[in-house]
Amino acid sequence: MSQSPRLNQHAATTAPAFDLARVQARLDELLAVHHIPGASLAVLAGGEIHELAGGILHTGTGVRATTDSVFQIGSISKGYTAALVVLLADAGKLDLDAPVVDVLPDFAVADAAAGATITVRQLLNHTSGIEGDFVSDTGRGDDCLARYAEGVGNVGLTNPPGATMSYSSTAYNVLGRIVEVVTGLTWDEALKEMLCEPLGLAHTMTLPEEVLRFRAAMGHMGEPGEDPVPTPLWNMLPRSAGPYGGISATAADVVRFARLFIDGGTAPDGTRVLSAGVVKAMLTREVEMPDQWFLGAHWGLGWGLFEWDGARGFGHDGSTFGQLAYLRAVPEAGFALALLTNGGGAAPKVFETLCRELTAELAGVTVPGFGPPAGAPAVDPARPAVDPAPFVGGYRREGFLMTVTDRPAGEGVLRVKYEGADGLKDTFEPLFWNLVPVSDTPSKTVFAGRRNEKDAWIPVVFYALADGSRYVHFGARATAKSA
Repeated sequence: MSQSPRLNQHAATTAPAFDLARVQARLDELLAVHHIPGASLAVLAGGEIHELAGGILHTGTGVRATTDSVFQIGSISKGYTAALVVLLADAGKLDLDAPVVDVLPDFAVADAAAGATITVRQLLNHTSGIEGDFVSDTGRGDDCLARYAEGVGNVGLTNPPGATMSYSSTAYNVLGRIVEVVTGLTWDEALKEMLCEPLGLAHTMTLPEEVLRFRAAMGHMGEPGEDPVPTPLWNMLPRSAGPYGGISATAADVVRFARLFIDGGTAPDGTRVLSAGVVKAMLTREVEMPDQWFLGAHWGLGWGLFEWDGARGFGHDGSTFGQLAYLRAVPEAGFALALLTNGGGAAPKVFETLCRELTAELAGVTVPGFGPPAGAPAVDPARPAVDPAPFVGGYRREGFLMTVTDRPAGEGVLRVKYEGADGLKDTFEPLFWNLVPVSDTPSKTVFAGRRNEKDAWIPVVFYALADGSRYVHFGARATAKSA
């Protein structure tokens, strides 16, 4: 999927000129309409990275957002951690298909037998089955990931290893610990030495004391259409969350990292940061997603992989408490886009709008939509008739419970209640989605869900594993039916 220099040069010479003033006006308009305090946008097109910013970094201080402002990029960090791991494998220091216990002898999960079989590749492509949202504050010391990895021994599985794709932040922290053991560095140091310094990412960092050198965005929380309020803390993730979500950066630095995969692993100055083999491995389709829309139809080694209008691309989303980040790239068009926002419930709509418009204009690619068209009735004869009975019940994984119930006639088909459980019980108000059917096949049934008309549609996919056990795939995570 990596592109030759000839193709990239062709894209650079044929891309339309970037109208900075017009895009700036559009960004400002969308932030105002959707009540987003501030954002930074970077776009690679025509061989150049174009940088924009709008709004303010903190509603309590009024500090203006600028292109050199630093935002939390959340789970986009996983792409960086994956690159470190695949680099080590490319150098012969690690076998992606060997069990994790070969490099971390003390590695374990609650299911000891299954844990002994989990491979490094399964951690990378989210097929390990390890419960995805294990958060453990193990302190600020350099041993935080070592201590986190010890705690994974109590974490359960969403599914048998290799049985399905289920997004796992926990797995990426284990990968971070693997990087430390193989390199003898902390994950933070490895990130700097192996990626940030050779690529010149001067505005990419992992620790609060590094962020404080720059203008930093404060997160905000709020419902769509409302003015959000600042989060009580700048960062509510512990240091041990670094490999799966702890990077802060400018939008331009995120695009510079993505550009590596467009330019075959070389920096603009010709420095080779990733081998062509690493680029190819990370962008090769490894796993088909039950949910074909959320982050792409397939997953590679670190990236979600999609195909728009026949053009293959990659990307990732990221979220922390009050900040949302997005990255999409279409290598054959020499195009990448990163949008970093500091809150507001409608940030996804701002991203979807900008991504659709800029991708069409600058890459010549149409971004497909998902869900019923605007104004479509809850019950529509054009959509498949689905018996709701097989889907009704509870779906539980570590920290979360989804309860699916039938709906009265004329109000849709299903209703989902999403709430915290176990250690996350009562930590947030329950969320509710109404579901309408999109497609129904013997292998899976796809619904579109949203809380209200202000929300974008999201895919909710019901399916069964090879052993017949029933699952729902939602937010890239698989959850087994428990009742």
